[in-house]
Amino acid sequence: TRADDMGQLEDTADELAQLALADQERSGDEKVVDEVGEILGASSQTLQEAYLTAVRVRRAETRARALLNRRAIAAKNATPGKITPRKPE
Repeated sequence: TRADDMGQLEDTADELAQLALADQERSGDEKVVDEVGEILGASSQTLQEAYLTAVRVRRAETRARALLNRRAIAAKNATPGKITPRKPE
């Protein structure tokens, strides 16, 4: 069915995004993500768009998790019971 096809498209795009981002992390080559996108676009604009969306989602997730991790570490290292005074407005 069409829904199954779209699910497979998104799964494939996400898998390729994960592989490209892992390669970029491992190699330090920032062009690999774009190169994969160009290859996909030459044959399937739909798959290319899904791939680029998956890359953006993965990058956003990484940034969000890093922020939450930093906040958790800061909260863990905070002095218990210490109240930080607020600046007057």
